[in-house]
Amino acid sequence: MLEIGYNFKNKNLLEVALTHTSFSHEKKQDIEHNERLEFLGDAVLELVISKHIFTRFSELSEGELTKLRASIVCEDSLARKAREIKIGENIKLGKGEELTGGRERDSILADAFEAIIGAIYIDSNDILKAQDFIISKMEDIIVEKRQTFEMNDCKTYLQEIIQKESTEPIKYEIVKEEGPAHDKLFTIKVTHKNKQLGIGKGKSKKDAEQAAAFKAIKLLEK
Repeated sequence: MLEIGYNFKNKNLLEVALTHTSFSHEKKQDIEHNERLEFLGDAVLELVISKHIFTRFSELSEGELTKLRASIVCEDSLARKAREIKIGENIKLGKGEELTGGRERDSILADAFEAIIGAIYIDSNDILKAQDFIISKMEDIIVEKRQTFEMNDCKTYLQEIIQKESTEPIKYEIVKEEGPAHDKLFTIKVTHKNKQLGIGKGKSKKDAEQAAAFKAIKLLEK
């Protein structure tokens, strides 16, 4: 069951949003696919996220806002949200895409997520409805990416702090690795002289290391 949280007046719009080009091209009759809705949804998504982070993070410069928006509105983030609302289970694919793992392909899922945004905007004729959907679904991504943005290159900063007092190396070690291959969560600890300085989590080893370094910096700066 698709978990959108919006009731369509025009059910056909949702059906189109969930129809991949491969499905349309394999059928003899002319079936509308989701590329046009994706185009619109992409524009609405960028506007909504731009306004949201502009208002919410007044301390960030134009360049920083641009980088933060790019990290939020990316294929990986959108595919992750698409999986949460079960787009992969409901999208219509051609046989070729079906056989080659299309239901788990990030690009297909991310595009369909944007198409749903476009469909909500058209169906409601109200950007606030699209905004409600976007922010409610992506709030955790926004918070996570803002925190990661703050922690950018914390490993280098931690190294500089440690090197003022010691030549002993800093070590990063995976404590736990959870989740399926397409949605991993890594837990990593950072140690120095066999003493744990911090522990962090992330969707990649790099992000988890940065998170651990961030925690270590906070500890050392107390």
